[in-house]
Amino acid sequence: MVAANSTGGVAMRTPAHLWVIGVLSLLWNAMGAFDYLATQLKLEFYMAQFTQEQLDYFYGIPAWAISGWAIAVWFSLAGSVGLLLRKSWSMWAFGIAIAGMLVSTINSYLLSDGLEMMGTGGLIFSVVIWIIAIGLFLYARAMSAKGVLS
Repeated sequence: MVAANSTGGVAMRTPAHLWVIGVLSLLWNAMGAFDYLATQLKLEFYMAQFTQEQLDYFYGIPAWAISGWAIAVWFSLAGSVGLLLRKSWSMWAFGIAIAGMLVSTINSYLLSDGLEMMGTGGLIFSVVIWIIAIGLFLYARAMSAKGVLS
């Protein structure tokens, strides 16, 4: 799994799973970025799937919570790009994204009626998002420790 690089040092060959996880995470996080943009831009074709009560909730999210959501979305997307570029900073991008998710989650589940708005399905999806985000952070950290990411 190692090969000599052009400077005579040892470079780690990129494992196939990095490309698979990198591409899947990029697609996953691109969907999150689209959701964020569609909601913030109030794209009619996208927002038509929600009830008026849900729309009122989404459009009433305070700016500080939207900022957390934005940080989560864009740093997650950056982390995915970083994985594909084999950059160790992807771990930090995923870590910052998790911090943004925490801010957004505090608003959604502790300071507002987000659970009531999103229901059990929304809660389950939120848990899945958290599991994936933490998994990507841990994966990037492991790949950095192994020297796959530089």
